[in-house]
Amino acid sequence: MTDDALRIEDLDVAYRVRGRDRQVLRGLSLAIGRGETYGLVGESGCGKSTAALAVVRYLPRGGRVRGGHILLDGQDVLTLTKPALRQMRARSVAMVYQDPGRALNPSIVAGRQLAEVYTQAGYSAAEADDRALDMLRRVQISDPARVMGRYPHQLSGGMLQRVVIAMALAVDRRLLILDEPTTGLDATVEAEVLDLIEALRAEFSTAVLFIGHNLAVIARMCARVGVLYAGTKVEEGPTAEVFEQPRHPYTVGLLRCLPRRGRNKHVARLDTIPGFLPTAPDLVRGCVFTERCGMATDLCHDTEPPLAQFGDRFSRCHYHEQAPTLPRATPSELPVAASRPLTRVPVLRVENLSKTYMVGALGVAALRDIEFDLWPGETLGLVGESGSGKTTLARVLLGLTAPDAESIVQIDGRPLPDLAARRSPAQIKALQIVFQNPDSALNRAHSVRRIIGRALTKLGGLRGDAMRRRLLELTRAVRLADRFLTARPRQLSGGLKQRVAIARAFAGAPRLVVCDEPTSALDVSVQAAILNLLADLQAERQVSYLFVSHDLGVVRYLSDRILVLYLGRLMESGPAERVFNGPHHPYTEALLSAVPDADGRIARIPLTGEIPSAVRPPRGCVFHTRCPRKIGRVCEEEEPRLLARDEDSHSIRCHLPTPELGRVRADLAVPA
Repeated sequence: MTDDALRIEDLDVAYRVRGRDRQVLRGLSLAIGRGETYGLVGESGCGKSTAALAVVRYLPRGGRVRGGHILLDGQDVLTLTKPALRQMRARSVAMVYQDPGRALNPSIVAGRQLAEVYTQAGYSAAEADDRALDMLRRVQISDPARVMGRYPHQLSGGMLQRVVIAMALAVDRRLLILDEPTTGLDATVEAEVLDLIEALRAEFSTAVLFIGHNLAVIARMCARVGVLYAGTKVEEGPTAEVFEQPRHPYTVGLLRCLPRRGRNKHVARLDTIPGFLPTAPDLVRGCVFTERCGMATDLCHDTEPPLAQFGDRFSRCHYHEQAPTLPRATPSELPVAASRPLTRVPVLRVENLSKTYMVGALGVAALRDIEFDLWPGETLGLVGESGSGKTTLARVLLGLTAPDAESIVQIDGRPLPDLAARRSPAQIKALQIVFQNPDSALNRAHSVRRIIGRALTKLGGLRGDAMRRRLLELTRAVRLADRFLTARPRQLSGGLKQRVAIARAFAGAPRLVVCDEPTSALDVSVQAAILNLLADLQAERQVSYLFVSHDLGVVRYLSDRILVLYLGRLMESGPAERVFNGPHHPYTEALLSAVPDADGRIARIPLTGEIPSAVRPPRGCVFHTRCPRKIGRVCEEEEPRLLARDEDSHSIRCHLPTPELGRVRADLAVPA
């Protein structure tokens, strides 16, 4: 036996591509002690998921371990027979994948798949069902009995992720591998799930390998962190020290990409990391980060730096002591904003917007009495937990779902038909969307040129030379190099695919773009570039955004005003800084408190009880069943009105008087 639950020694992994080996991991070594949580960070393509798959011997076809050892409790996983490997996967190791849809069998209901974990552990069928139901409650799934009987395609991405996390946490494991486990979760559910992982780790001394691009979550969860770049570990050490005093230019660059308190789109642009990962890192001479590093010298080009140790820190950089002085890669200056036309007519006006779905004989209010205006060149952030109505609101605006009859939706002062099929070509091109997942939004069989060109023809009516000139203008506006025009989506990184999706959305010179979680699946470096791009396009073209996101730091950076939804009701609206700084609704206060800062600090305000079902919402204030500031029967019997609380059009739906409402505490704000 060994003190380390997992030890990886000099691991080399390669994929066979077009007849030659492409090295993905090179000499990777790390150790995770019993009961320790180790974070692994880096951009997509750095080898993080490959390392996790190698541990459980799930490498895809063409992948193979060329050297090194993977020791689980002292036993080399690479030498296990197939029966021993099956036992290890069933009892010793659990893995939560980044894409939960691929981890679940689409032909089996979610409850049966979760219960199977317990039956494999020796529980009876009845006990397995009871424990599965209880575990769904623990991961904050509303109406778990109904979810037990649903197939994966009937669940949202966030709910799928919670089901997969429930399966991983169902029984005691020696090693838990989490590959971007909270990407699709809102702030409150993320906090609950992370608390659950912490409790499991402490109770059973489970080792946790936590792979992620949310550095604030890594800071909260992990005692130590390793930074991976192009398959090579470039920095390692205690998480707090690495994030406070990074000693590799790549780590410095990652941390500078994060939105910070007091720095929104009106103050400065985010810094980014220039260039791209090397396509063949094993052929790079010298340091693998040289081509993207603002500190590189001839020594870096000619000689690979050793992994230098100082105390319990490691850095693979010739100039690690000077790393914090890395020059900015992206100018912080803002582009000259286009002059705003004087207008008293908003781009979008929504009044009395409601949407009721019929479930049998019951009417389910997905949205009720939503009202807001969106002005030219403005970003309206839309936040709230899963099931709050954000997606329904976006679908109504896009004409994919018809609202209730009394609803009023106007664009540029004119009524907008309820369904897209009834809208004019001008109305369709005026309102576009950028989806969360560009893989699902882009035709894999078409080239970038055809994807954007088709949109220019359909929305802009352009053909021939005019279309080609406009296409080049668009792709260059979104910083997409000309060489990618012949590529297909499968040949592009996530950030490049999202740039294609943005270019397509702007093909018809839209008045309003709905951004539905456009950066949630992206690395922090790519996220920063996309946020800068959206801010620059808005300044240049005076386009308006409805920005839907779970990431409150991103919402704060990009948004001018905020709407907070809960169970289809508008609980709070107002200027972004006013909503974030308070006074704010108890629900907004709970959302903000669930977000860890870049130092990992969190002082969460827990919400009691489960999210109510929209089929039978609570009487009175719909939030009173979970509200930590509930004041009595008035909350249970009388629904509060949405009232203005100050001169800045900051409105809150709550019975509490303004002086008693919460304000964000300094230790909950993202650090400057």
